[in-house]
Amino acid sequence: MNKYLILVVEDDVPIRNLITTTLKTHDYRYLIAPNGESAILEASSHNPDIILLDLGLPDVDGVEVIKKIRTWSNVPIIVISARSEDTDKIEALDAGADDYLTKPFSVEELLARLRVTQRRLSMMMPEMQNESVFQNGQLKVDYAAGCAYMNGEELHLTPIEYKLLCLLCQNAGKVLTHTFITQKIWGSSWENEIASLRVFMATLRKKLEKGGGVQYIQTHIGVGYRMMKIEE
Repeated sequence: MNKYLILVVEDDVPIRNLITTTLKTHDYRYLIAPNGESAILEASSHNPDIILLDLGLPDVDGVEVIKKIRTWSNVPIIVISARSEDTDKIEALDAGADDYLTKPFSVEELLARLRVTQRRLSMMMPEMQNESVFQNGQLKVDYAAGCAYMNGEELHLTPIEYKLLCLLCQNAGKVLTHTFITQKIWGSSWENEIASLRVFMATLRKKLEKGGGVQYIQTHIGVGYRMMKIEE
């Protein structure tokens, strides 16, 4: 199974079926959103690797969806739209889209655009995704042993703190929304869980930054958290 998760935002059922059938045939994982509101929800909840986005959505224009997602995520967005005017393409690209595919399109071209985006992602992804040890500055996480160390000394973390740390490390450099984190840690995103997340994140940050003063976790107010990449 392909490790990339793709969010398909398309309200036209035949086109959506064509795209998802193509993805399934080539072993991609995918999510479906039939409108802009659900697209934003799915993007914040599941943190997809790539978004395929139609612009002519029934509830909100796709360009507005791009702008909204860009306030908290750099996920690659490939627009797939019937709008073929240069002004439409420029507007989408200026809003934050990474690529633009005009309908009607061939399956081969769609797959080629995805491969290009994957290559770009592969160059950006930290090598630790396939390793058992994560190192960032003086922070070391040994996934196999289930332990974390700072400056060579083991950190005494609660099970929740350790799960949060692993989730952040595995997505180093990426902003993870409150919804995404609580879904991964607790399986739901109730308001009380988001409140609990803030408490756990505060205690985790204190343990990571004790003595050294280096900021490992960055808070994005109203959005979520990000593991900073520390240069040694």
